[in-house]
Amino acid sequence: MRYEVITIFPELIETAAKVGLLGKALTSGLIELTCLSPRKFATNKHNSVDDTPYGGGSGMVMSVAPLAAAFEALDADAAASGRPAGHKVLLTPTGRVFDQATARRLAELPALTLLSGRYEGIDDRVRSLVDEEISLGDFVLNGGEVAALAIIEATARLLPGVLGNQSSVIEESHSAGVLEYPQYTRPREFRGVEVPAVLLSGDHKQIARYRRQLSLVRTRAARPDLFDQLKLSSEDRALLDAYDAEHSA
Repeated sequence: MRYEVITIFPELIETAAKVGLLGKALTSGLIELTCLSPRKFATNKHNSVDDTPYGGGSGMVMSVAPLAAAFEALDADAAASGRPAGHKVLLTPTGRVFDQATARRLAELPALTLLSGRYEGIDDRVRSLVDEEISLGDFVLNGGEVAALAIIEATARLLPGVLGNQSSVIEESHSAGVLEYPQYTRPREFRGVEVPAVLLSGDHKQIARYRRQLSLVRTRAARPDLFDQLKLSSEDRALLDAYDAEHSA
C-alpha cells in the first residue's frame, strides 16, 4: 500500500509513522509513505496557502490552487513510475464517519492520498478533486493530520504481514461487528479480583462461548447502535438469555 498525505505539517505524519508497527512496516517495505506540503506550490513570496474568505468571516481558508497542484504532482509521479494514482480522500468534519468497514475497503486499494486541511476550512472547489470525504467523528480538530494517521494505522494493520498475528485482526473490536471480549493476563488475582475461572479451565469450547457472550453483552451495553445491527443466531440469543438470568438477581 502506498500512502500519500498532503499537509502543511509533514513532520507530524512522518514522525509518528516511524514508531511501532507502522515504523516496521515502512522499514520492511510493506507500506510506503510520501508527505507533500502544498506550500511547495504556493505562488506568493510568503509561500502561504491560505487566504481570507469571500463574503467575510473569521479565520482563513486554504486555497484551491496549491492543493490541486499537489494532487497533480502526486499523480504525475505515480504515472511516471507506472503505478496507479492514489484514491483521493478529503479529511473533513462534513465527511462520512470512518469505521472498520471503511478501513477494510480502503485497505484493498493500491494507493491512498489523504488531504489534511488546516485553518478555518478548505476552498469548497477542492471537493471536485477528491474521490470521497471522510470524518473521524462529530468533533473538531485543529487539522487533519491526526485523522490521516488514524486512517493510515487502521488500514495498514489490515495488510498481510503488518501484524505479527494476523488472526488478531479478525478477533478485535468492530472487526466482527461486536466489541472485543475482556482480556486478562498474570497475575491470576489482583487486589481481590480474580481471572474468571472459565479462562483457566482449558476447555476451549467453553472459553469461546464465554468470550462470545461477553462480546455481545458489552456491545449491547456500550454500543446499542452496533448491537441493533447484529443478526443474532439462536446460540447468541441463548447466551444473552443465560447471562441475563444469571445477573438478574
